[in-house]
Amino acid sequence: MSWQRPDGRQSDQLRPTRFDRRFTKFSAGSVLTHCGDTQVLCTVSIKPKVPRFLEGKGQGWLTAEYRMLPGATPDRQDREFLKLSGRTQEIQRLIGRSLRSVLDMQALGERTLTIDADVLQADAGTRTASITGAFVALHDAIATLIQCGELDQSPIRHQVAAVSVGLLEGEAFLDLNYPEDVSADVDCNVVMNDALEIIEIQGTAEQGSFTRQQLDQIVNLAEKGIKELLQLQREALEFNKIC
Repeated sequence: MSWQRPDGRQSDQLRPTRFDRRFTKFSAGSVLTHCGDTQVLCTVSIKPKVPRFLEGKGQGWLTAEYRMLPGATPDRQDREFLKLSGRTQEIQRLIGRSLRSVLDMQALGERTLTIDADVLQADAGTRTASITGAFVALHDAIATLIQCGELDQSPIRHQVAAVSVGLLEGEAFLDLNYPEDVSADVDCNVVMNDALEIIEIQGTAEQGSFTRQQLDQIVNLAEKGIKELLQLQREALEFNKIC
């Protein structure tokens, strides 16, 4: 292995990951997600109505908002208000698609779940940490609805998690931190459910190109990491569903 990881990890090793559940008081579900030095606060809010295009159809909706807080990076980020950057819009749509993919919207009923992913500290992998942590918060929010008698059963059909994989000097590395992310020749984000079915792959060659064989290597490494993240979710939520 020619590339030496700054934190000494093996090429197939995740950053230390944990979920601090019920981190805030008023949200139906909340978790502070730690992936190495990346920290994302994921909260879930519930409204007893749906967007106009879904009214009267007997199904629910999930949407997501993502923001990078000003102090999340070494140089202060300006707050985004009415005009969102293309990056922010792309990420919050990815989070929404990923979480919607594991929900039975008919079973959810006519209510809207809003995921808020606020990056407190960014050391790469904020979008993947947002998806992985948001599932934990979503699980707790649904449990709240069941405990209150508003739902008879959970509309969650699968777990979902996400991880980054990059190619550096021709080799694949799992769960990139910032020095690796900015040096990578190829950067991919992979989202899977607990059946290890692919929900989304975002892959870009920063310079040049990459081969089908390298893509297979990236997906295989991502699958290994996602299996571990799914297990960490289960441990945090104290259940043991087997993939």
